[in-house]
Amino acid sequence: MPSAGRFPRLPHVLWAAGPAVRGAWSLAVLVVALGAVALGYGAGVAGARPLLLALAPVVPVLGVALSYGPHADPVHEIAAASPSGGLRLLLTRTVAVLLVSLPLLTLAGLLLPGSGAPGAAAWLLPGLALTLASLALAGYVGSRAGAAVTCGGWLCAVLAPALTSPSAAPSARLAEQLSAVLDGPLAQGAWAASAVLCAAALAARRAVYDRLP
Repeated sequence: MPSAGRFPRLPHVLWAAGPAVRGAWSLAVLVVALGAVALGYGAGVAGARPLLLALAPVVPVLGVALSYGPHADPVHEIAAASPSGGLRLLLTRTVAVLLVSLPLLTLAGLLLPGSGAPGAAAWLLPGLALTLASLALAGYVGSRAGAAVTCGGWLCAVLAPALTSPSAAPSARLAEQLSAVLDGPLAQGAWAASAVLCAAALAARRAVYDRLP
């Protein structure tokens, strides 16, 4: 049976995670998920799942960037300076963001027709790896700049070929590009390795996050 001393930590965890799950960001995740389903069934857009898979990996990246820092939390300076601040606080909010975005976006993907795109869960490891990469970059350039670099790099990698190739419809080209970067053991193994490396970088430079802007 859990000791009574553990229960007072729950309100503290909920308070720490608060900015990551309240306000406009959670609504934005819901809008992305419902918007993709509406495009697929209401508007009959065949490429709704490829478009969702292209956007889903950067949704948690943006969520973390918007939930940590003075712009998100009026008492950020006090929280960051507390014993549970710094990297621990940042990771608490990252977990909260992932717990909201992963099930909603994956469920939306499951409801959409495949259209040649990878499976609805193929974005989960890339989403985790990109989120950890943005946190690792944040230790050098700040949370917002790290998120901007990560999101920009991913979107350029998957959207640019689809928009510039004249050989096929953009949705078909996007599905093909996503299959190349998301599908199969090799691609998923590379994303898993990237996530581990980024987590190691976070641990190695954890002291930097005590003063992250």
